Amino acid sequence: MIRITHSISIDESELQEDFIRASGPGGQNVHKVESAVQLRFNVLHSPNLPDAVRARLIALAGARLAGNGDLIIFAQKFRSQERNRADARERLFALIREAARPPPPPRRPTRPTLASKKRRLEGKKQRGSVKAGRGKPTLE
Repeated sequence: MIRITHSISIDESELQEDFIRASGPGGQNVHKVESAVQLRFNVLHSPNLPDAVRARLIALAGARLAGNGDLIIFAQKFRSQERNRADARERLFALIREAARPPPPPRRPTRPTLASKKRRLEGKKQRGSVKAGRGKPTLE
């Protein structure tokens, strides 16, 4: 079991890792070593995620969530397979930790005070008079 938060742990068997060749520059090494990691975690069928965390994780995943419920994380930042594997896992765990945080309290709407309304209107009048003074002079 991999401990993510004090209340959430994930079984190692729930993670599926596929190793593929990384794209981009890298010389001769990049064409023969499968150093990129594609980490898959099924959000919909994981028994260890509470329903509230699962819902927030689906919302946070966005385009990384496949149609069958797999959360796919692709890591190819490093040259070694082990570092990419650790990077992918840490990104998954960070995403789950973010989903496990309680949502912020709802905002209570407030109204501007009468004094702030008056200050705003006074400033607008003053600015308007400055701009009005910039016009062409009238012949009287």
